[in-house]
Amino acid sequence: MMRVLIVDDHAILRRGLKALLADEFHGAAFGEASDVRQALEQLQKKEWDVALLDITLPGKNGLDLLKELKVARPKLPVLVLSAHPEDQFAIRALKAGAEGYMTKESAPEELAKAIRKILAGGRYVSPALAEKLALTVGQDSTRAPHETLSDREYEVMCRIASGKTVTEIAGELSLSAKTISTYRARVLEKLGVKNSAEIVRYAIRNGLVI
Repeated sequence: MMRVLIVDDHAILRRGLKALLADEFHGAAFGEASDVRQALEQLQKKEWDVALLDITLPGKNGLDLLKELKVARPKLPVLVLSAHPEDQFAIRALKAGAEGYMTKESAPEELAKAIRKILAGGRYVSPALAEKLALTVGQDSTRAPHETLSDREYEVMCRIASGKTVTEIAGELSLSAKTISTYRARVLEKLGVKNSAEIVRYAIRNGLVI
């Protein structure tokens, strides 16, 4: 019996994933978590065969959880299932230890394919991302400014680039506005820009927003 841990803060999505996977993997058992605390509790209580992890969670983000999860259960395959485009977080998720990354807009049959692949010891990325990764081989190793951002700074940058205010981002991430302002200041410094409008232009110019 396959045991699947689903970590996502949207109850409707968790229910939909359970229904979809129950059809593909008969007899599968499921666990749910809506935030980092619940996810870590589930990891302590039971053994899991695979975890589906959203990046955007209240408080500590999914990449932080992924790193903790890999320390606690280094052999547990993790598939990141995110609303963020691959260009934004896929490579960061894979570097943090994920066995696969797919967007929530992917076809349902791709989810089962991805899970089977990582359970077999492989890694899953979309054909488009695989091509992008291949094209980076042999290129100049000098990192772009946004690649020097921490995972949290990168997340804040993406939200600013999508038009969110500091207050809105603070509410979404369950952090104080002061903390978000600190991250914003670091983003401005590392990108070499002066304000949020220039963050938006930078993100568009580098294909970091859709």
